[in-house]
Amino acid sequence: MAMTDSTSSSLETGGEAAPPSLVVPGPVTVTGTVTPPPSKSLSHRSFNLALLAGFGTAGAPLTVRRPLLAQDTRLFLAALETCGFEVELDEGGDAEAVDAEGGDPGAAVRLTPGEPPASGEIFCGNAGTMFRFLTATLCALPGRWRLDGTERLRERPVGPLLAALRGLGAHIHCPAGDGFAPLEIEGGSLQGGTTTLDAGESSQYLSAVLQAALRAPAPVTVEVTAMTSAPYLDLTLDMVKTFGGRVSRPEAQVYRVEPGLRAPQQLTVEADFSAACYPAAAAALCAGGSGVTVAGLDRDSRQGDRGLFDLLEQLGAAVRWERSGDESVAVVGRGQLMGRTVDMSAMPDQVPTLAALAPFCRGVTRIENVPHLRIKESDRLLAMATELRKLGVPVEELDDGLVIPGVWADGVPADLSTDRPTVAVDTWDDHRIAMSLALVGLRRGGVEIRHPEVVGKSYPGFWNDLETLVQG
Repeated sequence: MAMTDSTSSSLETGGEAAPPSLVVPGPVTVTGTVTPPPSKSLSHRSFNLALLAGFGTAGAPLTVRRPLLAQDTRLFLAALETCGFEVELDEGGDAEAVDAEGGDPGAAVRLTPGEPPASGEIFCGNAGTMFRFLTATLCALPGRWRLDGTERLRERPVGPLLAALRGLGAHIHCPAGDGFAPLEIEGGSLQGGTTTLDAGESSQYLSAVLQAALRAPAPVTVEVTAMTSAPYLDLTLDMVKTFGGRVSRPEAQVYRVEPGLRAPQQLTVEADFSAACYPAAAAALCAGGSGVTVAGLDRDSRQGDRGLFDLLEQLGAAVRWERSGDESVAVVGRGQLMGRTVDMSAMPDQVPTLAALAPFCRGVTRIENVPHLRIKESDRLLAMATELRKLGVPVEELDDGLVIPGVWADGVPADLSTDRPTVAVDTWDDHRIAMSLALVGLRRGGVEIRHPEVVGKSYPGFWNDLETLVQG
């Protein structure tokens, strides 16, 4: 059974041609194999460190193989061009194919340092990772810089990051209100020394400072008072090593950076576990012969969302890792999921995914310790609570999480799954809300996704992949 939209009989994905809404069929069985796009987190880190390593030098080009080429990362590539880099697709990458699928085995981006400008304005859209990284990076690079983004980005605070950077001498002006975009940055003002950082809102604050400190004129010590989403810091430290950087940890919450880095000639971005979680969760949710293989994943990856596969197994799905050339993981629904209390602080991006599964889990699912979800692309706790309530789920919203009863654990009432009017749900201009609500539709039926094109932020091929599994 194919998914349908309000303007076309076949599914369209991303970009200007995207339909204004899309109806997800259900209940359905999902079967087949998908390959997720490359990691957004690692693509951002590779681009940011390339900027730090190459800015103002006559260095050799860096080839990033299999990068994610989606909305957020394209904005970062545009920022590199603003900073004087030549950016070109190479190694057989086809621009149209990349736009449709979010990455191509032969695709690559070549980044060549060029003459740096004296100033520049950079638009970050609603790309929070890019905005936070560049806030710190541009403090270390000579020039006068202005960072801005969408209205939502302007609502997302970065006060703790600015405080830590100012502790190292950075000059940052916030004309619309301190701690919020737009930012006016005096580049080259970052100095060495010691600063204190509260990374309780996002580990990206610490990742940003540690990367920028590699271009400081003297060693930098960062004393961290709070931290969330710690696995993402491991990704940063691994990528810093790839660029020859040195970050040590003399004490539990103290990081020391020795300035200096060099870009490798090439690197390859691994597949995105965050994206892989959606087809895997679809298999866990849709029983009756449902089974999905997600190909190209590294079982030993340090990406935090790797943990969702373990959680799916704890909820009751069958998860089997296989190695045949590239690694893959097969997820099979067993017909019954069990609710539980889960601390999601290590993988906050998967809170909407778990919230989508929760109405179908026996008992109650309690999601805890993710207050920082309120400053993501949307207030994700409010967004999921609001949209699930529209669909008939009595969600309790907590300051730091959600409580969701398994109202459909014994099956969705017939009047909700067959011959019924659809219920339109909003995506809140948030890719993860859109993909998570699509999961609900696969089992409940009658879910109309407004503005499905928002998935282009991180997973442009999502609707194609989901339709392939539905038709499996």
